[in-house]
Amino acid sequence: MPDPKNKLSTNSEGSDPNWFAYATEHSEVIPDLLIELEKETHQKVLQPRMMSGRLQGRFLSLLSHLTQAKTIVEIGTFTGYATLCLAEGLAENGVLHTIDCNEELVSIQERYFKRSIYDSRIIRHIGFALEVLPRIKGPFDIVFIDADKENYEAYFEAVLPKMRVGGLILSDNVLWSGKVLHQADPKDYNTLALQKYNTKLREDPRVQTILLPLRDGLTLSRVLTNHVE
Repeated sequence: MPDPKNKLSTNSEGSDPNWFAYATEHSEVIPDLLIELEKETHQKVLQPRMMSGRLQGRFLSLLSHLTQAKTIVEIGTFTGYATLCLAEGLAENGVLHTIDCNEELVSIQERYFKRSIYDSRIIRHIGFALEVLPRIKGPFDIVFIDADKENYEAYFEAVLPKMRVGGLILSDNVLWSGKVLHQADPKDYNTLALQKYNTKLREDPRVQTILLPLRDGLTLSRVLTNHVE
């Protein structure tokens, strides 16, 4: 159960959409390539909201730079927006492995990856993440989980033993349009899975976790130990 001490006594952490617009405008300039990719995703791809937002993209880039990651793993490529953001902070000779089972978006990914300076350092894997992950050599510095919600816990447990202590596991869409705040329909498996996952991360002694209300919710979990329970 959530700790009642964490409940806000006042509305001190508002979510006015104008605040996010202001924050984006006063953050690092977004590369032109990402602006083009964002536009094409909205024009040609179903459910473009699955793509990381502009402010979140700059945040992912900053985290990558701060960690000077040598190995990044992304579970869920979509059109590659977050992939390119994370690649910006790779250490020299660092690599980013991105996994997706949807081959329909490969052409968009390839075009934008090839136009970036990170193309040779991005390794695409087509397949199911739980089958691909054992084949990727660790240790991982950052893992970004942004795929099917019912498997978030399975992905977490699969990557944790291969994480560098002090590394980051990032979990996207954990607020799920606010659905996690309410009692879920028994057949709403995505919401139920995320509610369970969010509680797990908060209580898991192997990680230090903070859930940020950034876009659709982004959880940062710093790995304290990579030993499996």
